[in-house]
Amino acid sequence: MAAANGLNVGDRAPAFHAAASPGGKKIRLSQFKGEKHVVLYFYPRDNTPGCTTEACDFRDASVEFDASDVVILGVSTDSVESHEKFTDKFELPFPLIADEKHEIAEKYGVWVEKNMYGKKSMGILRSTFLIDKQGKIARVWRRVKVNGHVSAVQEALAEIE
Repeated sequence: MAAANGLNVGDRAPAFHAAASPGGKKIRLSQFKGEKHVVLYFYPRDNTPGCTTEACDFRDASVEFDASDVVILGVSTDSVESHEKFTDKFELPFPLIADEKHEIAEKYGVWVEKNMYGKKSMGILRSTFLIDKQGKIARVWRRVKVNGHVSAVQEALAEIE
């Protein structure tokens, strides 16, 4: 299954080290290796309708993900401060990574040109990567439709366990 930026299922997930909520603590992908699967989901903006629904859907399923040794990490180009407000407002129990310079999004091939009402701009393509405990990409979803997405991630997780 091909993914953006030449990433394929079975490839090593690109490493990152970035600030996240809460508190601006630094998160490295490698800190989960050997211990946790990682759901790395990229979303365009804090506090927008689709992004809020997606975050709350992951929040509502977080107990099940925790029970399956899965850490959820959200990524957008918003600041840590914006993530803090978003996390507090919706009681999100997982970190949100501040990728303000879109370096992580570029590594994963989800920093793309968008066209809205004839206006072109760069932004995050809503995407999710399921990364196994060995640090390899187990599944990729691009152009995610929010409704039903968390269930699809849970089903894929069950297949790799």
